[in-house]
Amino acid sequence: MSLRYELTSACRKVYEKGFVSAYDGNLSARIDSERILITPSGKCKGEIEEGDLLEIDYKGILTNGNGKVSTEVLIHLLAYNNRPDINSVIHCHPIYSTAFATAGEGFTRAVFPEVVLALGKVPLCKYSTPSTEELPDSISPYIDYSWAFLLENHGAVTLGKTIKGAYYRMEKLEHSAHTLFIARMIGREKTIPLIKLKELYAIAESTYGIKIDKRNRMDF
Repeated sequence: MSLRYELTSACRKVYEKGFVSAYDGNLSARIDSERILITPSGKCKGEIEEGDLLEIDYKGILTNGNGKVSTEVLIHLLAYNNRPDINSVIHCHPIYSTAFATAGEGFTRAVFPEVVLALGKVPLCKYSTPSTEELPDSISPYIDYSWAFLLENHGAVTLGKTIKGAYYRMEKLEHSAHTLFIARMIGREKTIPLIKLKELYAIAESTYGIKIDKRNRMDF
């Protein structure tokens, strides 16, 4: 399976799931130490073809393909230039996650065990004007250890060691936001007690080999 095919498939999925609309969002994947594959600006993700994808260098300069590089490429460059373990970046505007971001709330409390392990603490990045240096600057304080970010009044970003990994984090983030929204309509959510949260971290490390960074631990 080619990298272009995988990235194109992820584009179709985020559109079909309603994580983006019209020309929104941008997805990318690391090709090698010199090149990044990224979606072009002004193209519906549900209509992306393999030939539409662009190749850029680590400064965001177009090296192969026809189209305009997204002005939000700075988010992708921030991740790739700071995290050698990251091979894919997905930026979308999923409805429920973006609603929480617009309300000024990140996902920092331990509510769902699978979110604790798959996403960890999801910080709220202060509002920044899209297409400016402010945007990566708002994410920068958390880039070393976070796998998902909520962008205030804007959307969400997820990272992955693979394209599928980044996509599934976006899906998990939106599913969790939707569930949390419904829980609050019913009443309120309950958080995982500290003693149970410690048990969860212990199982994650001993059974699944997941190392939880102290900066990424959820509140209770």
